[in-house]
Amino acid sequence: MLDGMLRQAALGTCLVCLMAAVGSGEEGARTIGSVERLDPRMDHLVPREAVIEVLADGLAWAEGPVWDRTNRRLLFSDIPNNTVHSWSDERGLEVFLKPSGYTGDAPFAGREPGSNGLAFDDRGRLVLCQHGDRRIARLEGGRFEAVVDRFEGRKFNSPNDLVFAADGSLYFTDPAYGLPKTFDDPARELDWCGVYCRAPDGKLTLVVKDLKAPNGIGLSPDGKTLYVNQSHAEEAVLMAYDVQPDGAVSGGRVLFDMTPLVKSGPGLPDGLKVDQQGHIFATGPGGVHVLTPGGTHLGTLRTGVPTANCAFGDDGSTLYITANDMLCRIRLTTRGLGF
Repeated sequence: MLDGMLRQAALGTCLVCLMAAVGSGEEGARTIGSVERLDPRMDHLVPREAVIEVLADGLAWAEGPVWDRTNRRLLFSDIPNNTVHSWSDERGLEVFLKPSGYTGDAPFAGREPGSNGLAFDDRGRLVLCQHGDRRIARLEGGRFEAVVDRFEGRKFNSPNDLVFAADGSLYFTDPAYGLPKTFDDPARELDWCGVYCRAPDGKLTLVVKDLKAPNGIGLSPDGKTLYVNQSHAEEAVLMAYDVQPDGAVSGGRVLFDMTPLVKSGPGLPDGLKVDQQGHIFATGPGGVHVLTPGGTHLGTLRTGVPTANCAFGDDGSTLYITANDMLCRIRLTTRGLGF
């Protein structure tokens, strides 16, 4: 069935009804929100004239964006609809992959069966955090192959977000948001929500166990610091950890506390990305919070809606944002890692 869906996607099945604006900064394109500037250094990252453009809307819950360099397009998840979409200036919004996170035959009982975080490995294969199948999988030859689905023989909760280190190690978070009853689901086999590292040789290590709801994850440009956003209203924090030579982490510390901001805007800490200079673009209450490597809050890309994640694309100076039921973008003067 998956092969058939992929063939259909290859034909460019376009969701015209979801399109909000197509084109590169077209005059009259729909915009939302604003740019909040708390520090003069924000101007060196986000131009004064920059606006948040809406590229598509009508989605259920947009998440996990990643730039596909080979095909010059953005891929992102729509979790409730068990779908990965693609978007480009030339073709607009299309279905790329369905199903994306739950491949079972029985109806899924929960609200979030689909894929969440997406990434490409060093061979250019799409790697997905699959809520419904409770695993990390990659797309290989039109089929899903499990990368990792258990820790010490027990199924994961619902892998959420992921990042590759330079040596090929894969770090990922595993909260319970994808289970039908989330943290109280009777099908849980792990009584913690962990952060894991899968080494290139396949060895799997639990590197963080004491977070209540680890979510978005990223690495500093030198690979020596691991960042983890925690989606918890009472402890809405961005954590930083020192990465050890063996892939383990230590020295966990709060880099930025968003807890005081929870009542000031919709949403909780979620996905994050890092630019070439080490600035962190972390989603949280009200939009995307822009931080220095040391945790100073420079400003916020205020979407005004719960904002799930973001990703650099094009030449690295466009930030794509998945915000509630929308896909958005903003032009920057900085570039993301890897561009």
